Amino acid sequence: MVKRYSKTPVGAHYGLRDWLLQRLTAVVMAAYTVGFAICLAWHKPATHGDWKAIFAGGFVRLATLFFFLALLYHAWVGMRDIVMDYVKPTGIRLALQSVIGGVLILYLIWAASILWR
Repeated sequence: MVKRYSKTPVGAHYGLRDWLLQRLTAVVMAAYTVGFAICLAWHKPATHGDWKAIFAGGFVRLATLFFFLALLYHAWVGMRDIVMDYVKPTGIRLALQSVIGGVLILYLIWAASILWR
């Protein structure tokens, strides 16, 4: 006789949080894209100085950094799921996930350094 101490089956909600967060990051990226497109249509930057003026404000920098955070988390969940689905040896899977995570962190540092240069 098997005794179950939990009312929910094990693993029934595995990945639901990441799935929802990935959808939320897609909404954040879409909202930023629409907002930035409106900003570009309004200001029509033609020179490097015009582009610098757009990103001079703290709000645009922060919104852009938030966009990159959403983008990189979105990419992490997608790449992690692909690696978990198709790479079966645990050592190789862990190594690939580590490399992907490291590269995404470096991208975030790079984006922040560009925005606050």
